[in-house]
Amino acid sequence: MIKLIRIDQLARGMFIHDLNCDWIDHDFVLSRFLVKDAATLARVRATGVREIYIDTARGGDVADAPSAEEAAREVDATLDRIATTRPAEELAISPEAERYRARRLHGEARRIVRDMMGDIRLGKQIEVEQIEPLVENIVASVFRKSDALLPLLHLKDHDDYTFMHSVSVCALMTCFARTLELPREVIREISIGALLHDVGKAKVPENILNKPGKLTDAEFDAMKSHVVQSKIILQDTPGISEIALEVAAQHHERFDGSGYPNRLAGDGISLYGQMAAIVDVYDAITSNRVYHKGMPPTLALRKLLEWSKFHFAPKLVHAFIRSIGIYPTGSLVSLQSGALAVVQEQNPDNLLKPRVLVIFDLKQRCYTTPRELNLADSCDAVVEHEDFAQWQIDPARWVAVA
Repeated sequence: MIKLIRIDQLARGMFIHDLNCDWIDHDFVLSRFLVKDAATLARVRATGVREIYIDTARGGDVADAPSAEEAAREVDATLDRIATTRPAEELAISPEAERYRARRLHGEARRIVRDMMGDIRLGKQIEVEQIEPLVENIVASVFRKSDALLPLLHLKDHDDYTFMHSVSVCALMTCFARTLELPREVIREISIGALLHDVGKAKVPENILNKPGKLTDAEFDAMKSHVVQSKIILQDTPGISEIALEVAAQHHERFDGSGYPNRLAGDGISLYGQMAAIVDVYDAITSNRVYHKGMPPTLALRKLLEWSKFHFAPKLVHAFIRSIGIYPTGSLVSLQSGALAVVQEQNPDNLLKPRVLVIFDLKQRCYTTPRELNLADSCDAVVEHEDFAQWQIDPARWVAVA
């Protein structure tokens, strides 16, 4: 049986089934292993994780610990409450028109961030005025149609991950801030900070940044130094606000004090730093890397909910889920009718019933003529989130229509 235990209950002889933390926060080669000795036990505890999944069939047990199924039911109940909380109103606009704008904006953002990172490597200073129009367009897109950019954020190649991650975090942070109903001028500064939050990676050796495997302890320390490097770069950049600086400097801090570089905790982390930590982890664990397969968005949101008991502020995680949906736009889902569908648009009154595009017949194992379906007006319903790769479906094929 798979059980969820507190970290203080972990002992030698237990078999870890899931480290229950985002992969960027630990340096274990495997995520499932036997705790053989005190040294391994100490290393696990040093990750800062507060709860962990064990496999009692392969190691020791904790009699009164909840099963994985019981833990999942608790997450389900929370998602049900989040699903019916209505987000901020949007401007009335054609979804098709905004999706077209979003595709052009996504391509422009990719080019600008790539060029900016190259300039930083050459020792050049960031010129904020060069990125301000891009940020203004991202903010405007989110205010018009909050999820138009979201499907595009999952289309990252291994080679362009570093700068496309920055674009993704910017768009997601803007959606998040919009849901929190922050003033538009504050949202603009948050978006700038999000776009620039990883500029310090330009100072990390490329052989470490793009290493196709787990990092050594020394390499992991060098990678973590990018946060301090980002802060230094932005402090020397004219026109950078304190809000933008906090986004970049605190995006790896954790609510329980287990993060880095300063081990800040609770309200010692600014609102903007707390938001950035949630978004940065979400985008990282949903992205494919050479050494790490991204998880489906809905599964990633469930993990964030679990971790919010310690690493993140629960209310902020709930707000983030409301901002992108329980089944985020562009994700793949299976329906009760026996079909696969791509989520097209959220239903503000119930995030469990989005608008979808039906594309695949599960019984016949073949594509069907695409048809739109509003689950809020249908007897059909989502059964489960799905993985594009498992069904050998190219998500890029459907972004143009999703």
